[in-house]
Amino acid sequence: MVEKVVATPAALELVAFLKTKYGPDLMFHQSGGCCDNSAANCYLPGEITMGVGDVYLGDVGGSPFYIGRAQYEYWRHTQLIIDVIEGHGGTFSLEGPEGKAFHTRSRVFTEAEMAELDAQDAQQATKA
Repeated sequence: MVEKVVATPAALELVAFLKTKYGPDLMFHQSGGCCDNSAANCYLPGEITMGVGDVYLGDVGGSPFYIGRAQYEYWRHTQLIIDVIEGHGGTFSLEGPEGKAFHTRSRVFTEAEMAELDAQDAQQATKA
């Protein structure tokens, strides 16, 4: 199965730290407005509401990761790679006080991966 979102060891380490600080229930949403859309924001439940306009991509460190539907359509040919950079990302994300920021990088899926993703998406659509 092709993963739409993955995380670097540094990102997984930061997620684990945030879970010890804030509890096990965290969630992510890919920024669609600031930082050239490169910020992956981490929230506590209830701080942001997911709806029909959001797409679930997978989990990062055991926490669900979402992206806005319009942004997903633009980026669907890429795998999101969640990493960490030093400094503040200028968002309301939970890691800000730690002097770090989640940062999204990407790579283009191969043709074979895209075919597999299309098949996965079709299968999910028939279940819905």
